[in-house]
Amino acid sequence: MAARAAKGGGSAARGHLFALFTVAVWGTTFVATKVLLVDFAPIEILFYRFLIGFLVLWACRPRHVKLGGWREEALVAAAGLTGVVLYFLFENIALTYTTASNVGVIVAVNPFFTALLSSILLRDEKLHPVFFAGFALAMAGIVLISWDGLGTGGVVGDALAVAAAAVWAFYAVLTRKLAALCDDTIQMTKRTFAWGLVLMVPALFLLDFQFGVERFVDPVMTANMLFLGVGASAACFATWGIAVKLLGAVKTSAYIYLVPVITVAASVVVLGEPLTPQICIGVVLTCAGLVLSERGKGAPPAGADEAPPSSADR
Repeated sequence: MAARAAKGGGSAARGHLFALFTVAVWGTTFVATKVLLVDFAPIEILFYRFLIGFLVLWACRPRHVKLGGWREEALVAAAGLTGVVLYFLFENIALTYTTASNVGVIVAVNPFFTALLSSILLRDEKLHPVFFAGFALAMAGIVLISWDGLGTGGVVGDALAVAAAAVWAFYAVLTRKLAALCDDTIQMTKRTFAWGLVLMVPALFLLDFQFGVERFVDPVMTANMLFLGVGASAACFATWGIAVKLLGAVKTSAYIYLVPVITVAASVVVLGEPLTPQICIGVVLTCAGLVLSERGKGAPPAGADEAPPSSADR
């Protein structure tokens, strides 16, 4: 009995470590992108990141899985458009206008938009007044964070970050539908990445994409791009899945609230971004709103499908 308890405690400890590692990586992706923006355009970071991520996932699952038909394929394409092209393009462009701290905290409110859209389109959960109170609290936090940027380009970046969070809601709803099509999430994520790469081609021409492979001679640029492509988009899929297996979905999901905190801390330490009392209060209000809103979500009806974590999540 004692040996079994010790084994269970060890598994839980490993689960917490995997979850903490994953959110630490996701929280610092904004900083890595900000560093890359010195030499790369937003569209170039988007392309190289997901090309690397796709190749890593293809190495893990090289075989091709057939779906039911064109309607199912259209769902995957829509996921690639929203969760890869639009979300990360908005996020990357936002980082050219405002701080990594602001973007990291603002996009963390995407669960609000996801819950709202799910309740409208899927009708899989009832939203209580507490949810809307949490939403208002988080929005107040975002206003505080963005206040100093009013009248400057910073507010444009903050608005793009909000747009990214809203777009992510459509991707999250789509992944719930996709989960019923294929139980191999790596395969489905690989297919989503592939569609994302295809659908970003028009943007490559419109936004003056340059291959500029000579930029990868700089080890700092190469390391940060690999960090995004291999670490955040591929490896973290595995570590998050292990954490969920060892801890359960509820306990693991609690770690998501650390992402904006990690982003702010990393931005201050690595990028030297300012940390004012106003920003601190804004971060606290936003995180408190997220926690409060979770308490205001009704339980999904029996049989409601839950989307598995995707390696595109960060």
